[in-house]
Amino acid sequence: MQITLNLPDSLSQTETFNQSDWLREIAIALFQQERISLSRASKIAGMEIMDFQKLLADRGICVHYDVEDLEQDVQHLRDRGWL
Repeated sequence: MQITLNLPDSLSQTETFNQSDWLREIAIALFQQERISLSRASKIAGMEIMDFQKLLADRGICVHYDVEDLEQDVQHLRDRGWL
């Protein structure tokens, strides 16, 4: 499997990335290539799902929302007692 990782132009070669930065960028790349769900990508990135969605929107990346995402959201609402 080959994964292409596009880093934001705002990053320079002299900047150092910590582990969470790399995980976030990997999660974005995998999500953008539709290899993982939104929920899984936000977990890999170590972010709340809404914060991850905002990050995607800030980068102009469309959020594809599928049945798995819906099921996970419903389960999340049930776990919190909201359904």
